[in-house]
Amino acid sequence: MTSGRFTQSQRAGILFPAKRIHRYLKRGRYSKRVGAGSSVYLAAVLEYLVAEILDLSGKAAQDNSRVIINSRFLTLGIRNDTELADLRATVTISEGGVLPFIHPNLLLPSPGAQAYDSRRRIVHDDE
Repeated sequence: MTSGRFTQSQRAGILFPAKRIHRYLKRGRYSKRVGAGSSVYLAAVLEYLVAEILDLSGKAAQDNSRVIINSRFLTLGIRNDTELADLRATVTISEGGVLPFIHPNLLLPSPGAQAYDSRRRIVHDDE
């Protein structure tokens, strides 16, 4: 038989420690008073963000045939999601790199395609 004792996190059905977050909120002096539900809500939001980032990073690792998520895959997963990219627009992940991108003007023209000069005018072969 169970003892009947459950943590805040267990009662809320989350994995992140709500009581520890409550303690950090009180210690941080963000306000004079901290409600009991605020730490549960913040823990749930943090848990959701971590799950979302790990899901996107795991897919990026799978796309590159890897089983370990490293900082490169974290960056690829976050940057390919518009909302998460906006959330961490000013954050730099160490060893994360950048998204692969080659400007179309730097690519060689494909056969049959029209060539452009620096002012985006069509260049004819007979000139």
